[in-house]
Amino acid sequence: MAEFRQADRSMSRRELQARARKAAGGFAAMGVGRRDAVALLMRNDIAFLEASLAATHVGAYAVPISWHSTPSEVAYILEDSGAKILVAHADLLVPLEAGMLEGLTVFAVETPSDVIEAYRIDPATVAPRAPAQNWSDWLQAQGAHAGHPEVMSQSMLYTSGTTGKPKGVRRFAPTPEQQRLMTETRRTVYGVVRDARILLPGPLYHGAPNGIALSAAATAELLVLMARFEPEALLAQIEEHRITSLFMVPTMFVRLLGLPADVRRRYNLSSLRFVLHAAAPCPADVKRRMIEWWGPVINEFYGGTETGPIAFGTSADWLERPGTVGKPTDHAVVHILDENGNDCPAGVPGEIFARLRHYPDFTYHGLEDRRREVERDGLVTLGDIGYRDEAGFLFLCDRKRDMVIIGGANVYPAEVESVLSGMPGVKDCAVFGIPDAEYGEALLALVEPYPDAPLEPAAIKAFLMGRLSGFKLPRHVEIRAELPRQDSGKIQKRLLREPYWRQAGRHI
Repeated sequence: MAEFRQADRSMSRRELQARARKAAGGFAAMGVGRRDAVALLMRNDIAFLEASLAATHVGAYAVPISWHSTPSEVAYILEDSGAKILVAHADLLVPLEAGMLEGLTVFAVETPSDVIEAYRIDPATVAPRAPAQNWSDWLQAQGAHAGHPEVMSQSMLYTSGTTGKPKGVRRFAPTPEQQRLMTETRRTVYGVVRDARILLPGPLYHGAPNGIALSAAATAELLVLMARFEPEALLAQIEEHRITSLFMVPTMFVRLLGLPADVRRRYNLSSLRFVLHAAAPCPADVKRRMIEWWGPVINEFYGGTETGPIAFGTSADWLERPGTVGKPTDHAVVHILDENGNDCPAGVPGEIFARLRHYPDFTYHGLEDRRREVERDGLVTLGDIGYRDEAGFLFLCDRKRDMVIIGGANVYPAEVESVLSGMPGVKDCAVFGIPDAEYGEALLALVEPYPDAPLEPAAIKAFLMGRLSGFKLPRHVEIRAELPRQDSGKIQKRLLREPYWRQAGRHI
């Protein structure tokens, strides 16, 4: 019997599907249907799956919202998506003003005890209160949806908004053949197979965890949700539930490797057979150490909300070609193009354009012009620079917008970060361009050291000298106690970069 677990709570697939059909019946009675939007503002919770599946059942889009968002950011997505319904953890409704929820039907989900503990939430805020309807009470009163479920491909996810307001990626409904091939991709790339026992420590509002969770709801033997990633707790859950599959981001690897050796040896991890990571670059030393610890079960994919997974690589691929993010997946078309739209030869960086033949097309909700801006000859770019080797393996250089031009020469900060992350004592780093009167731009390296690591800017510059060409060396180095990262593992460079450009009277 397939099962869904979170802390001390569990539910069978039959129970989850029954509750989702009841919620779908309630949604339909409220007039929610094809291409409508149901917004979700929840931390990891089985109720997240109930509401998502219910929205899909009636042909609506589930619209997950990051619970890290400010009230104004939540209000923007609610308005932009045209959401008719908001399902939220009770405590997350407290900061929202009544005007932000005008015209919405709001359901409050009682905040689970494991979430309360993980985030130290005020117990006075966790119970549903009027005018929001109590999700559980309302759900019990609904009749199951009688119609056949609509075919929707995935949730409408909003981009991170690093270059402005976030954009809703709205994918069109797939044909039966597209649906079959998408299921195949999720099996081969995401590892969602019938006997999979999957643990998700990352937030369900992110693309890969969201897609894996919804696929697991239909297929996997077990799905375990963690309220919040904690390194030793993750190891304990793997052992307790005989987990076979995980989706992680590189910062989780770093925190796991930071555990004392005796703690890492304490847990039986032999059940693991498919560990997937993506979302941010993984330092070479970190990935090598994870493969040495967990074995050749570490896999990686490259892609985005707009493209789906367009490249996939195994541990063996990476060990043979360190730094690769894999080869194009089945049905993927990948081209590396120069500024004139010509294909770059092997080893020459260019902008990555790609598509999955079997993925239905998408648009940016209400922003069709922006959708056309990222397309060239039917292929879509995520704004990444990369190259392919002679065997066709894909390597990433950097984000196009992060590329720095110093005296006419292109410098990719990710290359500098890769070298810098190998320096003893460096826990995290971010390299980007700042205004420079002489060269137009200069490189700045922000370094977060491990506790008690005696790092100094002069020593960091000395380490990089000889490991990088002279024009790639950061002109400025600063030590920071902490660098801001999103839950996906991506450093929030815009927040770091903005003050330097603002001080120079320029915008980024």
